[in-house]
Amino acid sequence: MHEKRPKINWALWPASILYKTGVYIRNKLFDWGMLHSRTFSVPVVCVGNLTVGGTGKTPHTEYLIRLLREQFKVATLSRGYKRKTKGFVLSSASSTVEDIGDEPFQMARKFPDILVAVDEDRCEGIERLMKVHAPFLADVVLLDDAFQHRYVKPGLSVLLVDYNRPVYADRMLPAGRLREPANGKKRADIVIVTKCPPDLQQEEQNLIRTRLNLLPHQSLFFTTMKYGTLHPLFTDAPERPLESLEKKEKILLLTGIASPEGLKRTLETHCDEVSLLAFPDHHAFGKKDLLKVEKAFKQMTGDKRMIVTTEKDAARLIAHDELDGDIKPFIYTLPIEVKFLNNEESTFNQKIIEYVRKNPRNSSIHQS
Repeated sequence: MHEKRPKINWALWPASILYKTGVYIRNKLFDWGMLHSRTFSVPVVCVGNLTVGGTGKTPHTEYLIRLLREQFKVATLSRGYKRKTKGFVLSSASSTVEDIGDEPFQMARKFPDILVAVDEDRCEGIERLMKVHAPFLADVVLLDDAFQHRYVKPGLSVLLVDYNRPVYADRMLPAGRLREPANGKKRADIVIVTKCPPDLQQEEQNLIRTRLNLLPHQSLFFTTMKYGTLHPLFTDAPERPLESLEKKEKILLLTGIASPEGLKRTLETHCDEVSLLAFPDHHAFGKKDLLKVEKAFKQMTGDKRMIVTTEKDAARLIAHDELDGDIKPFIYTLPIEVKFLNNEESTFNQKIIEYVRKNPRNSSIHQS
């Protein structure tokens, strides 16, 4: 068993010291009450991380949506990264990726029975959501990627830590990927180590638990990524379980996510030839990018070939009018969900549901 050692750019360490100083001062201003956090009369669950990119926020947020929407009216709020609008926007049937961003667009399409909103000012966004009366009043607000947005004090904070890049071995930006020092984890109520191997041994779990050194009141869980069934993006062709793939099939994996390597390894267990065409996280595909995709796909020989992409990337592709119609029938999306290790799903679910039940919404908004 070898401890994970994230790659650090030590040449940028002096800049990291300056960045860390600024973040430290900001956090202390909140801790000392010189900058004020607001609480709200609706249950607020924050899902976030200490690092930039790739911890699995969207699959975990979607897990919470599935868990809560059977009993409660759910709203999600994020900043809508790379959208072309400003201020508060409530998703509707006519909303586009440009209106609300790729991840909110993905959630709005998958869960039409919830409220999906974006606002760079989370306090303003929550206020606006609490005044929305159609189609319903929200019983709970899920804040996506807001762990550093300390102007909101959530009722329950869920912190995600990537198994492949543990915060205790990482460094501050720009030398590493930490947005704030690792001791920021003390603000979390629940910590989830994400992207774990499905067979993660108890010995290694204990080592991670020791290195994280959580406070007594904090709960620790481990999750792994679970891939769903391949869905055709543009046609009514049948869905395809991964198990239906044949070794001789050829796959072009098209991604604009932070860490596509795990997805590539999964597909390689089913097919011998998987080519990765990777773009930066949240990449807005342009005409040149789409021509690159078309060229890479048409260079693949054989009768059995397909393009596989993520749901987040599909959100940016589906309305793109410059995507070649000849390759559309070959594009499939692969949903990603999370699975709890150690049979602790029910324990986690109970913590979330109990919090929402014990903190029902009322009509007043207050500050603390």
